Amino acid sequence: MTLPRVIRRILWIVGGLALLAILLAGGLWWYFHPAVQRTDGIVYGQRGARPLVLDWLRPRQPNGAGVLVLVSGSWKSGTAGSFQPWMAASLLRRGYTVFAIYHVSQPEATVMEIVDDMHRAVRFVRHQARAYGVNPAQLGVTGGSAGGHLSLMLATRGGPGPTDAADPVDRESSAVQAVAIFFPVTDLLNLGKSTENLGDGGPPKSYRRSFGPEAATNLAVWKTIGRDTSPIYHVGTHLPPVLIVHGDADTLTPLEQSEWFQAKALEAGRPIELIVHRGGRHGWLTMVFDIRRFADWFDRHLRQQGSAG
Repeated sequence: MTLPRVIRRILWIVGGLALLAILLAGGLWWYFHPAVQRTDGIVYGQRGARPLVLDWLRPRQPNGAGVLVLVSGSWKSGTAGSFQPWMAASLLRRGYTVFAIYHVSQPEATVMEIVDDMHRAVRFVRHQARAYGVNPAQLGVTGGSAGGHLSLMLATRGGPGPTDAADPVDRESSAVQAVAIFFPVTDLLNLGKSTENLGDGGPPKSYRRSFGPEAATNLAVWKTIGRDTSPIYHVGTHLPPVLIVHGDADTLTPLEQSEWFQAKALEAGRPIELIVHRGGRHGWLTMVFDIRRFADWFDRHLRQQGSAG
């Protein structure tokens, strides 16, 4: 083979690879920019003087089910409009209507208050479900880290509101029908191998002010608060299907937290799946692709459950 032919072949190969890279990049850009109609900053409640807001993202072809994304890390949240569609591209492309739920961040709000506000968010979406084009019997929830913890609090403690509540929203149920989350803390009274464990039986070391002033100074008070805000102590036969993705190199919220919760769910005879991300710490670059697993989970458990109900 002559030198010019070799050069031409190399150029063809290089050109082909460049074209493939362009097509791949374009395909990824397209996938992570789904067409949506969105309304930001819808008020779903009040925390003191602060309005509680959510964003409503409606896909091009809604499937009738809704997924609440609890925007929370370290029990700190974002602001209206900060949630981007690429974060839930797999859900939106499957037709799920997405609600990005924000809350007042700790320590301005305690974790207990944040949990209460997540119940309020579910009740609000359920009350307005028809207006949002979703079936009130088909509401799923997702989040990561603190958002995962809050999701499990809804899964374990969600239920009907008081029938005599003055606000009709508060009479609605805060139960969710399916859960798909990343690396949650499930037992605040047993932090195990976590780097947040001071070994004194108290709250996580970085969140001593997040559970109210008494939690950090009165161990008896903390025991009550810690149990109330730990999903693992509230697992029962009412638990909806739960999917957890957790890294085995996570030192902030070790994998054992999800393993303990899985064991409790299995004892209760409830459907739960734990996917271990090998080498994963408290977050990894390819997490956005794991959302496809969440969409698969919701397809199997959320939409079918809602149809059956």
